[in-house]
Amino acid sequence: MARILIVDDSPSQLLGLKRIVEKLGHEALTAEDGAAGVEAAKRERPDLILMDVVMPNLNGFQATRTISKDPDTAHIPVVLVTTKDQETDKVWGMRQGAKAYVTKPVKEDELVRTLQEFLPGQ
Repeated sequence: MARILIVDDSPSQLLGLKRIVEKLGHEALTAEDGAAGVEAAKRERPDLILMDVVMPNLNGFQATRTISKDPDTAHIPVVLVTTKDQETDKVWGMRQGAKAYVTKPVKEDELVRTLQEFLPGQ
């Protein structure tokens, strides 16, 4: 079982992603914005982070960059999960340190494949 941190400011999106993660047998941790996500990543050291982009305080691009540049959290794969579906958004997200990019509305099978790719042995 992996520990997955879900960072999203939308309660309905948090609930939907949490449902998918828990259905796969993983533990879901949550944070409501990028700043809280960075703090949770440092404190909890999850196996993977699902990160929204459009959020208050610290957006997902900024939070991903912070996590990927911190030696204590750089090993944690960040998957951006967002409505921002332009190629430039994807390129920018990957340049911030994201390992994958999933667009909303999330297709459960696509998210499952992405989790399997970054959670070896799961």
